[in-house]
Amino acid sequence: MTQSPHIMDTASSQYITASSSYRVHLCSKCPGDTAYHCVSCPCDLCPQCKENHVKDLQTIDHDVVSQCDKISYIPTQEICVRHPSHVYTKYCEPCQVPACNNCQTHRKHTQIDVKTAYKTKRQQHRGTIHTIRSEALFYRPVLLTGIKADVKTCHTEFSPLQSEMLTKAQRLKDLIDKVVYDLLNYVLCYFDFKHRCEKQKIKMIRHIVRLRRYEHRYVQPAFTFSVLQFLSFTKTALPHIHLTLHTSQLSMTESLNKEDVMESLSAIQITERGNRRVGNQCLLKLTSGAELHQSLTVTGVVGCDHISCVTSDRVWVSDDDNLILTDITGVPLHRVEDSCRGVGLHTVNSESELIYIDRNFNINKLSKDMKTTTTFIERTDSTWRPRCVYWSPSTGDLLVGMYNNDTYTGKVTRYNQSGQLTQTIQYNNTGRGLYGIPTYITENNNGDVVVSDYIYISKSGTVVVTERGGRHRFSYTGHPSGSRLVPCGICTDALSHILVCDWRTNTVQMINKDGRFLSHLLTKSQEMGGPYSLSYDVNTHRLWVGSMYNNNKVRVYRYITRQDALTDEHRPRPDGDTRYTAPQHNSSTKRR
Repeated sequence: MTQSPHIMDTASSQYITASSSYRVHLCSKCPGDTAYHCVSCPCDLCPQCKENHVKDLQTIDHDVVSQCDKISYIPTQEICVRHPSHVYTKYCEPCQVPACNNCQTHRKHTQIDVKTAYKTKRQQHRGTIHTIRSEALFYRPVLLTGIKADVKTCHTEFSPLQSEMLTKAQRLKDLIDKVVYDLLNYVLCYFDFKHRCEKQKIKMIRHIVRLRRYEHRYVQPAFTFSVLQFLSFTKTALPHIHLTLHTSQLSMTESLNKEDVMESLSAIQITERGNRRVGNQCLLKLTSGAELHQSLTVTGVVGCDHISCVTSDRVWVSDDDNLILTDITGVPLHRVEDSCRGVGLHTVNSESELIYIDRNFNINKLSKDMKTTTTFIERTDSTWRPRCVYWSPSTGDLLVGMYNNDTYTGKVTRYNQSGQLTQTIQYNNTGRGLYGIPTYITENNNGDVVVSDYIYISKSGTVVVTERGGRHRFSYTGHPSGSRLVPCGICTDALSHILVCDWRTNTVQMINKDGRFLSHLLTKSQEMGGPYSLSYDVNTHRLWVGSMYNNNKVRVYRYITRQDALTDEHRPRPDGDTRYTAPQHNSSTKRR
């Protein structure tokens, strides 16, 4: 039977409409099927390109969601494990579990819609998900290589140690058994003997008391004297029982050999467990030069004297009168009203709390929600005043640069997490003062304390570096060595480089951890002017640079990237071949 052209066209149109409704979207970067969506770009990504996208330092802070999250699709047909004929519809907040309409236990508790609970939980764990995607997946190939090598040698090395531990454990058990034997056969026997003697003594005392009572009650007065003599004779004639410990009966000191016990116990060593880590030297490398990532104009400040990163999109910026929190658009989100005048006067701890110096030269802490301000360290010595602060990620300590206006000298003090003074760094090994005016302070990965020290009198300064313990390591005076340096903002990066702004040359100079000049990372630009303040974001490995004087520009640069060998395209194969292997996508996937 022949169909009319009109009917065939209608059927074809319906087929095209149906197929296009269910067409699978393609990845924006390759022919693969999309499974994720980058909200920041925006673009669609297949699983392989998504993994590369979130690990690339250029896009590491992008917000990548699954396609289900993009279209707000939440599966609602999950079967209840307690009632297989029902699906989850509610979420019990006190019990933190989903529930169906037949879950009697949770009906009296506070419940919310399961979709609302899903969205809330997903939002709460966005940071963890992002860390897994951007960091854990990147570290995985390096960590797995070390783990596989350890697994091969673990059994061989552990077997003799296990045998030795069993031998020492048996020796220790034998010693303990001897001690218990001596305790049961000698010490406890002695206590039983002593107990029986005490009982006999009590009986004899009671007998004498009864004799006394009998004498007073029945003996005639004429014979009292002779009876008393008799009783006295009876008491003195009875032998005294001396309860003494005969140490010769005890052989504990012979069987319990202290040296054997100490040798058995001291040979057992417990190693503290920790997470396996990978050094930054094999993960990161310098690029050929600093690349501008973004630029923003900060509203509310005249200049950017100091910067403290909070997240990849939020920073605290201050000038001589203002301290504000801003986002990547430059719009102020919060302002601190009681900050003092100065430069390196604030820092941020691991809880995203702002630590800053107030107008009374106390050191305050502003809570993460910016609702509570507490005094962390109160100024008690009027001769010294804090000039700069830095929170140490490695120790949780607070480093404070102090200045004495009477003696024109400085020092660095360290406070623990309770605000107690634990260290003072002031002199070198010859007794000479290390600092003039500590202006900015930071810490390197090896624990070195790095200070940008500016001296008003000579209009010059140095970068002073000491070990964590306080020993002076070196002082950097500019490039070439010995030239005049006017140091301002300072920071260190993940590769232990020291970056310092030089006011005299309007450059950002990079030196290694031992004080050797490496390069001029940045120079003065027409838009930005001279660089004055620095802050390094350890999460995205980007450098925030603030302008000096009458310029409220902040620019973000990238000069560190991840090693090519760790990306999926260059990941070593199991057979050791490190040749380039492009990601494979199944472009022939059947599309409905």
